[in-house]
Amino acid sequence: MDLATLMFIAYRAMDDEVLRAMRASGYQVTVAQARIAQRIAPGGSRLTDLAEQAQVTKQTASLLVAALENEGLVERVPDPADGRARLIRFTPKGQTAADRAREVVTRVEQNWTEHLGPELAGALRQALTKLREVADPYQ
Repeated sequence: MDLATLMFIAYRAMDDEVLRAMRASGYQVTVAQARIAQRIAPGGSRLTDLAEQAQVTKQTASLLVAALENEGLVERVPDPADGRARLIRFTPKGQTAADRAREVVTRVEQNWTEHLGPELAGALRQALTKLREVADPYQ
């Protein structure tokens, strides 16, 4: 199996675990909504940046953000750097949801480290971090 597919399998396993936990915690989000939400910067993000990073159209990103707004997880606020632009940022409820998702990610990573052992898990992290230098245009 090629390396990208192996990475995708691990990514989907993480995705599934996080979404199950989020739904069990009362947050009704879809995979697509979660992929937009996980890209929101700490100070907020512009819709066009979220769309580009999630590799969806601006219209699709707008619909996903609207659904997150309807759940009370995000809000659109004026961008202090450009009065014409808006930023999408987490509401307090959304920040609580994002914190919950991070807790699940940490737990899954701990399980993977237990399975792989600390040396192999560390090498994997180091290799993927190095690969990011040539694979991630959004870093």
